[in-house]
Amino acid sequence: MAGRVIAITGAFGILGTSVARAAAEQGASLALIDAAKAPQGVAGDALVLAEVDLADAVKAAAAMAAVGERYGRIDALLNIAGGFVWEKIEGQDPSRWADLFKLNVVTAANASRAAIPHLRKSAAGRIVNVGSAAALKAGLGMGAYAAAKAGVHALTQSLAEELKGDGVTVNAVLPSIIDTPANRADMPDADPAQWVAPADLAAVILFLAGERATAVTGSLVPVTGRV
Repeated sequence: MAGRVIAITGAFGILGTSVARAAAEQGASLALIDAAKAPQGVAGDALVLAEVDLADAVKAAAAMAAVGERYGRIDALLNIAGGFVWEKIEGQDPSRWADLFKLNVVTAANASRAAIPHLRKSAAGRIVNVGSAAALKAGLGMGAYAAAKAGVHALTQSLAEELKGDGVTVNAVLPSIIDTPANRADMPDADPAQWVAPADLAAVILFLAGERATAVTGSLVPVTGRV
């Protein structure tokens, strides 16, 4: 990662923070992008772009332009921004489907579209999306979320084909349950040792974002811990 310019969406969340920390430790230059306000202590020499609504294509383009202006290129875009809701279909607010599609698919599509011209300037351009193992076999209460993540999978494979001739690879990681404080609170009787540690998922994401992953594109990589 040394010397590579990495843009991370959803950078202030648990996974985004873990990825950013690991990338910085490996010598990457970072652009941290999130819809939330920047928490205290997030800075260093990274470019911090807070309160960016990536569901808005114009704002996504402005964010990637800012990264390009700061660093001259983008070597990897990590689309970590997204959202999750567990909810049965019966009695569900129908707007939930559109909301989750926007949070997971539209944000990734807008960020990717805006980043492509910058990624082409890299000797090893990379896009890594975060899909979900739940989209391969949706369980109870996972309909809207799994459908949205299936959209991320389709976006990944389509973009991989689109960018094959540009030296830009596109892949996705498909985690199961990630070990976060929110998941521990929601599932107090579960064994988090069987879940995916954010640092372990970050390691897979950064491999796919690195120069050594040249031969991998269009892949949906399960990262499921011991579930």
